[in-house]
Amino acid sequence: MNYSGGRIVTNQSIIDPFALWKTIYEQTENNFSEAIHETLGKEEYAELLGQVQNGYLQYQKLIQSTTEMYLKQLNIPTREEISSVASLVINLEEKVEILDEKIDEATSDQKVLQEINKLKTSFTRLDKKMSQILQALSDNEKSGSASSTPTTPAPENK
Repeated sequence: MNYSGGRIVTNQSIIDPFALWKTIYEQTENNFSEAIHETLGKEEYAELLGQVQNGYLQYQKLIQSTTEMYLKQLNIPTREEISSVASLVINLEEKVEILDEKIDEATSDQKVLQEINKLKTSFTRLDKKMSQILQALSDNEKSGSASSTPTTPAPENK
């Protein structure tokens, strides 16, 4: 036994539990790894997995058909029926939007045509009034040279 730096050092070896655990783990892992690789490589294992998968698929079909029958008895729509209705609603909304756009285009065209017709009517009235004013001025100039009393044209009703 030696005394150095405040510690007592012994010549006996100390057992490290973590090193022991690591050694056991590595040996066990190697053995299990080999066994698993051998098992996965066998044809019997693949057949067993196929049988398990087939059993699960049959179970899934049974649950699905049972659920559909149950929902039909309760008069509740299935997921497929709801998605079908949703698809129909979306298609209908698209068609309504297209029709709405066409109606808006037709309505806006009619409004523009109505405005153009109103402008034509107003312009025609203004043209007639201008013609009457010019005629009255022309008549006034002719009568003004003949007599000194000015004449005014009679107002026209709209």
